[in-house]
Amino acid sequence: MNPYQAPLKDMQFLLEQVFDAQATWEQLPAMADVVDMDTALAILDEANKISRDLLHPLNRSGDEQGVVHKGNDIITPDGFKEVYQQFSEGGWVGLCGESDFGGMGMPKMLGVLVDEMNYSSCNSFTLYNSLTAGAALCINAHANDELKQTYLPNLYSGQWAGAMDMTEPHAGSDLKGIRTKAEPLDDGSYSITGNKIFITGGDHDLTENVIHLVLAKLPGSKGISLFIVPKISVNADGSLGESNGVTVGSIEHKMGLKASATCVMNYDNAKGFLVGEPDRGLVCMFTMMNYERLAIGLQGLGNAQAAYQMASDYAKERLQGVAAAGSATGATSDPIIVHGDVRRMLLTIRAMTEAGRALSVYTGKQLDLAKYASGDVQAKAARYVGLLTPVSKAFLTDRGLDATVMGQQVFGGHGYIRETGIEQFVRDTRIAQIYEGTNGIQAIDFLGRKITYDNVVTLTEFVAEVNASLAQLTQANAEHKAMVSQVFAELLTTANYVNDNKKTQPALVNSCAVDFLDAFGYALYGYFWLLMADKASSHEDKTFAAQKQFVADFYMDKLLSKSQYHLSQVNQGDKSIMAMPAEMF
Repeated sequence: MNPYQAPLKDMQFLLEQVFDAQATWEQLPAMADVVDMDTALAILDEANKISRDLLHPLNRSGDEQGVVHKGNDIITPDGFKEVYQQFSEGGWVGLCGESDFGGMGMPKMLGVLVDEMNYSSCNSFTLYNSLTAGAALCINAHANDELKQTYLPNLYSGQWAGAMDMTEPHAGSDLKGIRTKAEPLDDGSYSITGNKIFITGGDHDLTENVIHLVLAKLPGSKGISLFIVPKISVNADGSLGESNGVTVGSIEHKMGLKASATCVMNYDNAKGFLVGEPDRGLVCMFTMMNYERLAIGLQGLGNAQAAYQMASDYAKERLQGVAAAGSATGATSDPIIVHGDVRRMLLTIRAMTEAGRALSVYTGKQLDLAKYASGDVQAKAARYVGLLTPVSKAFLTDRGLDATVMGQQVFGGHGYIRETGIEQFVRDTRIAQIYEGTNGIQAIDFLGRKITYDNVVTLTEFVAEVNASLAQLTQANAEHKAMVSQVFAELLTTANYVNDNKKTQPALVNSCAVDFLDAFGYALYGYFWLLMADKASSHEDKTFAAQKQFVADFYMDKLLSKSQYHLSQVNQGDKSIMAMPAEMF
């Protein structure tokens, strides 16, 4: 198969024309002297080379070789260690990290595009550096200055790696039942004892140390606290000391992501250091979790893009059947791209992927504003981050799996065998719907906490902003604008229905949340397609502009109505879902 090639023109279009990143950066003092559009495009160009030339060649071999648990060591596939060193030396682990501690300080609007490239190229490799970036983010936000100075520079440089340790065999999403203990020691540190499961990047040979962020309970406390627990102890001068009682019990044998070390971790009186306040560990961890949720959404998006490239190339090369109206060339068989069903699948993948990329950049913009802006702008952006994070995680990964399955379907029988490579993306993408909180949990968070918790105020504000933006689109199809506006109006009506009945129907939110999140996602993508088509109309590349309009028309004709379907499911309520007694299942 052809090597992965990042969609650089689409990425540049989003930054320059759709979301005017330059104007955003100029209004943020912390960004104005760090990045401009020329710098951003140079970074994207270099990231494309890294993903294409270094990461992509590891994808197939890494899947076939997998990780190995040998004695006390976790050994990654051939080439991973060498490429990780090159990747780290290029500053990519700390791309969006704090410049005070050695990071590059780039905006998240840019970082999401680099992450997408990396996931498109090699999921397993990218998880290692993604978890490290998330751990550094959490430490920077909540740890004291001493811990920041000790750990952040080596995390951003890629010399050390980070891992997030939450889940236990009996406590998955419901973390209040964790049993890992933290006993205070005389020197102000803590002795950590317990075990965790499903720890991505829990151990490996890519770096000289792995820094674990571990949730544990203090004596006599019902709350949960967060601790830095290094695999190898760190001396006062920053050098590495002895083993710190952190070991791997086993590695998980997974459906996909076979080159990513997912570990059972054991802590035997391991020395840990409190991050933030006691009993506030979940608050601290969710700083990392929210960024990781977006990162996992990008995994779904990146895999969808890779699947599109593979399926599109195949559809233009594979000869099978004759066009319904007869072959234009008189050939006995045509490329399968002429067939309506193949075109339907490719257009669906493309429409959902390009709108998904717009969602990721828009969410990245809100994260940048929430972090670096001030006053009302910062406050509104923070609300929008809360609104969009569960959507970015759930909708991008659900549609990402859909895209890889459709891409596999384009290949027909050849898609089910290993030689073509498309089946790996189906396997690798599947986990993204599960970890960092299953997509059902994301949807419950979205509808229960982000929509109805404030009595639909944030959603109402967001929809008003969408409608104001639609009114300014001078080149967009008027009928399509009215369709999108109508869908958002129906979305608000349904949100208010749920809000009005959430107390008398306590299972309503839980039962209908996934449908509501999907309805919002399809509506939002409709808005993004109108925005992209409008901005593309003035693009200097007329073929590029025509492509955007073709795909926008397809989305409006074939996919936008899915929003109304999902709203109809919400409006049916929870009665038939909750009626059957549990013992009848």
